[in-house]
Amino acid sequence: MLILSFRADGDTIAGFTARSGGMKESDSRAATSVCDRRGDWFRSRLMSDPLAVRGRRFAGTLELKMPNPLDYPLPFFLLCLLVLWLAARVGVRFRRGRGEPDEAEKEHLSLIVNAALTLLALIIGFSFSMAVGRYDQRKNYEEEEANAIGTEYVRAGLLPRADAARVRALLKSYVDERIVFYTTRNAHRLEQSNAATAQLQNDLWSAVQAPAAAQPTPLSALAVSGMNDVLNSQGYAQAAWWNRIPLAAWFLMGAIAICCNWLVGYGARVGKTKPRRSFVLPLIVAIAFFLIADLDSPRGGVIRVRPQNLYSLSSSMTVP
Repeated sequence: MLILSFRADGDTIAGFTARSGGMKESDSRAATSVCDRRGDWFRSRLMSDPLAVRGRRFAGTLELKMPNPLDYPLPFFLLCLLVLWLAARVGVRFRRGRGEPDEAEKEHLSLIVNAALTLLALIIGFSFSMAVGRYDQRKNYEEEEANAIGTEYVRAGLLPRADAARVRALLKSYVDERIVFYTTRNAHRLEQSNAATAQLQNDLWSAVQAPAAAQPTPLSALAVSGMNDVLNSQGYAQAAWWNRIPLAAWFLMGAIAICCNWLVGYGARVGKTKPRRSFVLPLIVAIAFFLIADLDSPRGGVIRVRPQNLYSLSSSMTVP
């Protein structure tokens, strides 16, 4: 997947960044060209109407999607189980071709296997800690986003009556779209929700900008500040969903797991190890990988962040 991100902060366009993985160079250049055109559009808007973007923070993404097996923890578990079991069986076959080792070789091999398994356990533990930390981060940002929206819903009462009613109606729709972001698994529905969220953010800012510009008072400044927190909290939540365990860490962890299973198979007694016994370690490691991948996958896993705070906020909102 290639993610091209753009950001406008304050009075300047901060620029564009790109992250890619497994993408052709031609596709990357094409996507970057599209992203540059969107940057030119923001720059022209900044020149033509600086008040419309002053103090604002825009963010957008252009995603060229490619399948990521880590977004499908169950098939990933089955793949890991098969690969690791095959590695153990290859080790068994390789040992059969070399005959029974002597005592000195057995002791040396046992030391290597124990060290490798200890290293694998440490890496799995660190990776699990990374996945849990990212999961907790997504939960915390969901709570912060709900708090920011709820605070702005209350501060909207500081605006004139008509503007307050409009802001609160928009916030109610905004909460519904944010709930969709946290719960949907459908890519098309997610794209629709992201587009609706972006439009609602523009409408919300315009709804507080107009009365604040007409009557710049400390009370209206509170409403503007609260709206800025609402917009920022969405960006922080999106960044937390993009924050995944690096693929390089997965490759290294998988390579160590394959080596460990091969060593265990290689160290098995010739003619004494049944295929089902060599299935135990691959199953244990595959389950650990499945749990890490499930926690690290914000949308495709079984363990996901439920927007309980947004649900509660939505039920408490009453639009006149």
